[in-house]
Amino acid sequence: MTNLAMFPITKKWPASHPERIQLYSLPTPNGVKVSIMLEETGLPYEPHRVSFDTQDQMSPEFLSLNPNNKIPAILDPNGPGGKPLALFESGAILVYLAEKTGKFLPNDPALRYETLQWLMFQMGGVGPMFGQVGFFHKYAGKEFEDKRPRDRYVTESRRLLGVLDQHLAKRQWMVGEQYTIADMAILPWVRNLVNFYEAGDLVGYSDFQNVARVLASFVARPAVVKGLTIPL
Repeated sequence: MTNLAMFPITKKWPASHPERIQLYSLPTPNGVKVSIMLEETGLPYEPHRVSFDTQDQMSPEFLSLNPNNKIPAILDPNGPGGKPLALFESGAILVYLAEKTGKFLPNDPALRYETLQWLMFQMGGVGPMFGQVGFFHKYAGKEFEDKRPRDRYVTESRRLLGVLDQHLAKRQWMVGEQYTIADMAILPWVRNLVNFYEAGDLVGYSDFQNVARVLASFVARPAVVKGLTIPL
């Protein structure tokens, strides 16, 4: 069995099951991408809560795994070649887990790249823009008298929702009939925008019925239901 004691992060978050993938995360839109993927694939894993309230993400132990101090991150004791692999960035983790299991990333080259393009669409657009809406609508930014910064991100988020809505008009999921890591990346952010940020009215979410339909299918999946709450 691989000894994970060589990784400083295990001193702050000891592994009760060192043979399992160790997940360091929170149930945020980026965090649940990975917990949902782990639930969907059935890979054994052990979750650890990285509390922002106590600045866990800034601790030397966490920074030893992710110098960018962001969740999620994983430590796989059985990585490529049977050696432990430490990995951060949610998109990279999704691709890694898909390739490790052969699930949720199509084998067909064209569909594979289509999946990756929508994954990048989330990483470069949906996440940053929806997150800014959250800051200016729910958090400290809501106190700003000048609403131009908020409105800039609202306009761009609405445009991105329109892109998604048009794309999903005749599709069950982001890549046609196949449920993929693209859905696991995008839909938690849509859910967060509407539910947690409470910005549905602000962005005119009711105008995007195809997005709403697919989100409803997504949150009904048992693995999603569980993954959205991990780590507790």
